[in-house]
Amino acid sequence: MAASGTLHVAVEIKSSPDKFWGSIRDSTSLFPKFFPDQYKSIEVLEGDGKAAGSVRLFTYAEGSPIVKISKERIDVVHEAEKKVSYSVIEGDLLKYYKVFKGHITVLPKGDGSLVEWSCEYEKTSDEVEVPHIIKDFVVKNFKEVDELIQDQKV
Repeated sequence: MAASGTLHVAVEIKSSPDKFWGSIRDSTSLFPKFFPDQYKSIEVLEGDGKAAGSVRLFTYAEGSPIVKISKERIDVVHEAEKKVSYSVIEGDLLKYYKVFKGHITVLPKGDGSLVEWSCEYEKTSDEVEVPHIIKDFVVKNFKEVDELIQDQKV
């Protein structure tokens, strides 16, 4: 049986929790607009793209190393706690992971925020690597969103 596990990372950012959370919640329109080198499109297939039960189709830009298409379902949203959980339900990532669930929480920290991301995964085989490349991509996105907020572009 292939291994399963959890990855976790916390990123300190300068933006307030409310501003950062709002930008993450608007990722459907924000990411393809501001990061076209990473996101070709994000389409809402079911729901409003923000509420639990919504399904979104991510099409990544040409340079994406392992994932070109990813269909994700938003499983849980806690607006007051600034938490969202999602599951990958179709797409390239499932060639490597039978299960892939992500969790984002935005917490106040000093004048800024602490953004926590974690994922639960089950590999399709023992040869598949732990998804550090996904974690690194998420951290890069968080820092880029923080820069946009600091530059008052969003």
